[in-house]
Amino acid sequence: MRERISARGYENYLGHFNLTLGLHDALATAGGARIVSLSSSGHLFSPVVFDDIHFERRPYEEWAAYGQSKTGNVLLAVGAAERWADDGITANAVMPGGIRTGLQRHQEGNTTPEVTEAFANFTWKTVEEGAATSVLVAASPLLEGVTGRYFEDCNEAELNTDPNPYADSGVRPYALDTDNAKRLWDLGTAMLHS
Repeated sequence: MRERISARGYENYLGHFNLTLGLHDALATAGGARIVSLSSSGHLFSPVVFDDIHFERRPYEEWAAYGQSKTGNVLLAVGAAERWADDGITANAVMPGGIRTGLQRHQEGNTTPEVTEAFANFTWKTVEEGAATSVLVAASPLLEGVTGRYFEDCNEAELNTDPNPYADSGVRPYALDTDNAKRLWDLGTAMLHS
């Protein structure tokens, strides 16, 4: 992976945040709308590092950046769940799973030995298997009113406190932390208005 920063100098969480904010009124009008924020087990690599979110004072490390952006996508769902419940909007994050698509061309040849080994031993999903969790969270009546959670393999994920960043399941507590969600929401709002 190569560094991908916007023209304003931001990592990719901000686009998801801006789109979600822009859709708020339509979602509220729809009644019972659901936000499905796509994340990844890559969130296990890093929390959002609020003291240096743009890698200005620390070396850029692509897997930390990827992890931070995927943690941001979980926190986006947690933040929307907190703020927009009274509007009838639910928001959850999902880990669709590793699906062999053209996206991997950005990773192959640019990884550490640990990541290369993890990819070699990874159980890849079909496109249909990868879409299943997103479809469940978006449409199942079983999840009516369920909000601010993280799902994988068509189930709510368990908390993962294993320090191994290559663990392939569960959700880190920092990704579901409401204080982190509020802080990132406030930071995202400030960045959009700067």
